[in-house]
Amino acid sequence: MIEKTGKIGIIAGNRRFPLIFCESARKSNYSIVAIAIKGDTSPRLKRFVDKIYWLSLAEFSRMFEIFKSEGITQVVMAGQISPVRLFSGELNRDPELKKILLNLEDKKADTIFGAIAQRLKESGFELLDSTLFMDEYLPKKGTLTGKEPDFNTWEDVYFGLDLAKGIAYLDIGQTVAVKHKAVVAVEALEGTDRLIRRAGSIARGGFTLVKVSKPKQDKRFDIPVIGLTTVKNLIRAKGICLAFEAGKTIFLDKEQSLRLADRHNISIVAI
Repeated sequence: MIEKTGKIGIIAGNRRFPLIFCESARKSNYSIVAIAIKGDTSPRLKRFVDKIYWLSLAEFSRMFEIFKSEGITQVVMAGQISPVRLFSGELNRDPELKKILLNLEDKKADTIFGAIAQRLKESGFELLDSTLFMDEYLPKKGTLTGKEPDFNTWEDVYFGLDLAKGIAYLDIGQTVAVKHKAVVAVEALEGTDRLIRRAGSIARGGFTLVKVSKPKQDKRFDIPVIGLTTVKNLIRAKGICLAFEAGKTIFLDKEQSLRLADRHNISIVAI
């Protein structure tokens, strides 16, 4: 439960999710102290927070000192860190982060984030649900665009739903692309945008993208997020449908995304 201290820390990754979260939190009269990751976090974040500290991954340990000095007790993680950085040498330059990674049984997303959450807890910080203040960005069930999927597309949606749940359970990814009940592409570390481009080149258009939450989704991290970039990539790849889990997926820039999808005859459904 969020405390009424009026102050929250955020570990901000890439894209717009951290910006929208901070904007919504400030509307609820909370002040925000942000840890921004060099090379990933948008510089625009400074407009939505009260204080911002820019750190490289090699300065991971400083995060705990900064939050303590700012009187932060509750922290949110929003946005991702580029997956390619998992294989970079910078992770080994911070003793604390190196220790965390060396002690992991694997490097799945939940394993890494769970270990960071535990380290925060050991240091006296509570990691909060990243969907706090985000209710308006979690669409309810239904077809959101003017275009309803046809029968064959609905078949692909539900075919893809079972597959996506399977890979999400294994913590491989949370998104699949399907066409005519064939698996076109499965998400792994590369992320949704690259998956869409890959699906477009393989299927030559006409595919359906299905994105889900994990069966035991920890709302403190790795929440599924879609938005305008998702729709633009679908247009480029000639996809015909985007399906995602209602109430469990953050939809950024929803109105603009739906207008664009309608112009390009793409169906978007919350299932």
